[in-house]
Amino acid sequence: MSNTILITGACGFIGKALANRFADLGYTVIAADVAGHAWRDDVRLQQLDICDAASVADACKEVDTIIHNASLVHTKQNCIEDVWAVNHQGTLNVINACRQHEVAKLIYISSASAVYEGRDIENGDETLPYGKDQAPYADSKIQAEKDVLAFSGTASTTCCAIRPHVVFGAGDNRFIPAILEKAEQGRLRRINGSNDKLSDFTYIDNLVDAVVAAETQLAPDAAAAGQAYFITNGEPMPFFDFVEKFLMELGYPPINRSVPLWLAYSAAAVAEGIDTLRGGTMGAEGGLSRFAVKYMVTHHYFNIAKARRDLGWAPQVTLEDGIRRTIAALGLQRKDRAA
Repeated sequence: MSNTILITGACGFIGKALANRFADLGYTVIAADVAGHAWRDDVRLQQLDICDAASVADACKEVDTIIHNASLVHTKQNCIEDVWAVNHQGTLNVINACRQHEVAKLIYISSASAVYEGRDIENGDETLPYGKDQAPYADSKIQAEKDVLAFSGTASTTCCAIRPHVVFGAGDNRFIPAILEKAEQGRLRRINGSNDKLSDFTYIDNLVDAVVAAETQLAPDAAAAGQAYFITNGEPMPFFDFVEKFLMELGYPPINRSVPLWLAYSAAAVAEGIDTLRGGTMGAEGGLSRFAVKYMVTHHYFNIAKARRDLGWAPQVTLEDGIRRTIAALGLQRKDRAA
């Protein structure tokens, strides 16, 4: 394998998993990120600010494929300019670099949030319209995905978008750590009205498999050209049931406390307001944003038939196995814990 592949946001959870897999497959891998450290000899680290158009263009010389994974995950209603600068303008910089250097393939790591509008999505497929006015993260990712897919085939680059939903696994430094922190502090609460609302989850290896399949299949005349794909485990369950499965593997008691939806939403609104008054902060939100609260009390699970058909992909690791693998990879030990 002689193809050169550049992965943006390569030092984060998803980016590093992608870089490792493509390196294992024999690709020449350039791991581009604004910060980070080299972790294996056959992956070349490239310091890159995705907002710097000239630097992005320079990094993309003699590259065959770009996997554009870099983004700011921020669901609070603040820091809007920062989020759009990375998620949208950064994507435009990548598109322009592809046009300038005639990069053959561009795979955009989008989000299932692209179609969310605060209402139930049950077995949603790619015919759903884009959402709007939800949160800076979702809105900026939507516009970026639109621009990537519109660019496909207009120059020398063929593009597609991958839309995962709630990714977990080894290397996660956001979702699972936040859950464990709250469990240790005894602060986990179900939200009333969430028990029958189903959510999709995606084990990291299944997502990486899908991206590899897309990179392999992508060509001007391929079914995947200019298309978006939902990628999940295809095993929807209530959000807090998933959390509880994870915690009970570690010996925590069931989540037996709950709060009314109005209280959870109000608390999130107050927290967002205080954070905004302080200038806004980036980073893990611990689920305390209005967008996140709404997510937990609505159906949002997706049909993955299109990815199965066009990419020849299917999830290989079940949620149960993914939970066990994640626990083992994080070195967590089961302990007897008082309820």
